[in-house]
Amino acid sequence: MMKHTACRQMTEPVFWAGVLVVLCALSAGADVYQALKMPSMSSRVLQRHKREWRWDKLYVTEENPPPEKIRKLENTLFGASARYILSGEGADSIFTVNDIGDIMVNAKLDREKKSVYNLSASLIHSKTKKHLDKDFTFTIVVMDINDNSPVFPPDISGSISESSHEESLVMTVTATDADDPSTQNGMIGYKLLNGTDLFSINNEGKIRTLTSSLDREKQSQYLISIQAKDMRDVSNSGNSATTVVTINIDDVNDNIATFKKGEYHFNVKEDSKPGYEIGKLEVEDKDEIQNKDPSFTIQQKFDEMFKINISNVKDGILSLKRTLDYETEKMHKFTVNVVERTVSKSPDNQGPNLQTRAQVLINVIDVDEPPVFSQSQYNISVHEGPIKSPSIGAVSAKDPDKNSYKIRYSIEDSNCPVAVDAVQGRLFLKKELDREDKSSYTFQVTAQEDVPNGLKSSATVNLKVLDINDNLPELTNGSSVYVCESDEPGTVIGTVGATDKDENSGRFHFTLAKPSLNFSLYDNEDNTATIELKQGGLSTKHSVEHVLEIEITDGELKRIEHLQIKVCTCQTGRRVEYCKAFAQSGMSFSALLAILLCIVTILVIVILIVLRKRYQKDVLVAKSSGEIHEQLVRYDEEGGGEMDTNGYDVSLLSSACHDSSFRPGTGPSMYVVAKTPSACKGDMAIMIEEKKDEADHDCDGIPYDTLRIYVYEGTGSLAGSLSSLDSSSCGSNLDFLHEWGPRFRTLAQLYGVDGSDSDSSD
Repeated sequence: MMKHTACRQMTEPVFWAGVLVVLCALSAGADVYQALKMPSMSSRVLQRHKREWRWDKLYVTEENPPPEKIRKLENTLFGASARYILSGEGADSIFTVNDIGDIMVNAKLDREKKSVYNLSASLIHSKTKKHLDKDFTFTIVVMDINDNSPVFPPDISGSISESSHEESLVMTVTATDADDPSTQNGMIGYKLLNGTDLFSINNEGKIRTLTSSLDREKQSQYLISIQAKDMRDVSNSGNSATTVVTINIDDVNDNIATFKKGEYHFNVKEDSKPGYEIGKLEVEDKDEIQNKDPSFTIQQKFDEMFKINISNVKDGILSLKRTLDYETEKMHKFTVNVVERTVSKSPDNQGPNLQTRAQVLINVIDVDEPPVFSQSQYNISVHEGPIKSPSIGAVSAKDPDKNSYKIRYSIEDSNCPVAVDAVQGRLFLKKELDREDKSSYTFQVTAQEDVPNGLKSSATVNLKVLDINDNLPELTNGSSVYVCESDEPGTVIGTVGATDKDENSGRFHFTLAKPSLNFSLYDNEDNTATIELKQGGLSTKHSVEHVLEIEITDGELKRIEHLQIKVCTCQTGRRVEYCKAFAQSGMSFSALLAILLCIVTILVIVILIVLRKRYQKDVLVAKSSGEIHEQLVRYDEEGGGEMDTNGYDVSLLSSACHDSSFRPGTGPSMYVVAKTPSACKGDMAIMIEEKKDEADHDCDGIPYDTLRIYVYEGTGSLAGSLSSLDSSSCGSNLDFLHEWGPRFRTLAQLYGVDGSDSDSSD
């Protein structure tokens, strides 16, 4: 018993020591190992209280008025010489600590702005500022209150197709609340304030239909008021907000198109062209434009004349497919039907009273129409060459009107090679055509009513000129044929071809018109011919003409071409280095003609030069004999016309001094020479009067219409006359001219006195 008691006394302290160690490990896990090593009870108890902060999270409610104490800092090492310090978010401003460790809130907190603050608490020595314990981090959590109401976004709208099934989702409405969503303060519930017979809403804000009878044609839009309230599970508390949601009913094709009228009347002129819009067949369809899909059909037989297109607003547009004729039928009456091609559901508008068929009546209006050709375009072909038959075809037109005037035909283009018979419309060639010059012609033939100011119309005629074999073949590739000095007999020296201007040249055949000693020609039967060398030894040193006369035929026409073959010095591979053409000994006609023209021109020039020299010599001889030819010029008064200044040869005046046998009619056409020597002495007036008198009494003389007056230069002046009229005939002494030098030698010979002059005078 004592032993048991002793064991019990020994084991109890050990048990409690173990409990304390576990508790210390939970509060400060880093000290577990050190606590287990403590040998004594007292030391373990002291170790348990060291560095112990007894909290890690504090709570404070938002919007509480300051100051507010929220907690007291506790540490086992706190004493008289210790003090607490806060650091972190809001420390020393929003949150402060006093000397005894009370944490105070100095401002209103707003959880919606900041809901958590992280701070650190430090225990330091008041004097040394030394940390007495490790800093401890803790959190201040701001607790929410219901101080915010739900908020809707602006302009909420949704849509759903008409005739949708029950419970179809229309849209989802979402309101927001700034309060804590994990609490009732931020949990929102929704409620419809109207439209509850058509729509419903749940706490997630999903709006659904309660019926399948929504009809856009009856109502296309609904405005639904919705309330959002927080603290949704608490009926009599919480904040709320309302908004109006627009729900649009989308259209579907649930109506068919019908005619607005049962009968449509239109007037159409008979000259209206195909494609002309006659009028509109209006239809009614309650669906929106994008869901209208009408289709129109026309009664058989009339659908060949008319057609219906669909307009932008889905009405029917009736138009012409071909022209109408008043003279044939004055009115057209037919039915049209309209059906809806695609309907999404059973139509709302249906029944026997719907107007899906209508009558169309079209009155044809008579107009004066121009002549109508049997064809809008005529295509005619004619062979080129000589005109065998002038008529190449005909055009035909008639007046479609009831009066049916006669028609006259014409071609307004004067350059057109075709003429038309004005009455019958037959076409004739005016000239021979040449396909190689022009292969086709296009012109207009006009038909006009044979009445004053009759209407007219035109038709196009396309004339194609057909080819005939009327062109001779021509040799090609002749310049590529040459002989190399090194060519051996049998060498192919070139290949020639042929062509002509005809459209289909056909097959050309080649033969030699004359045999050749040096060359052979072989027809390749592919419109080419090969030329071979018969014997070699040809050289550029010998000027010999090598000409092949090649006859080319195209089956009908033939031609002989002269092919000159050059002899060349060639390199390897018959590469031409130098060629010498044949030096012809003869001369071409054109060269000969040019030479003759040059010779004739030279002869004419030589003759003219000789005649000029001879004329100059005669003049010089005449002057040396004492007969001086001079010209006296009379200038009339100022302002005279173009005949005021005249020049006259007055050499006869001086010759009259020596030849008294001169008679009128035997000399020049003007009597200017006096018979008496008084004229030579300077009295021109006397001489002129004598000549006038002589002309008036001479019955055999030539009649004169003008009187030419010759006067002395310087008459009446003390200086005397400067004229040379008297110098040769009246004995003026100009011997001093011989002393003036060589430049005046000719003048001295003419007017001076020397031995030659005296001789000539005798």
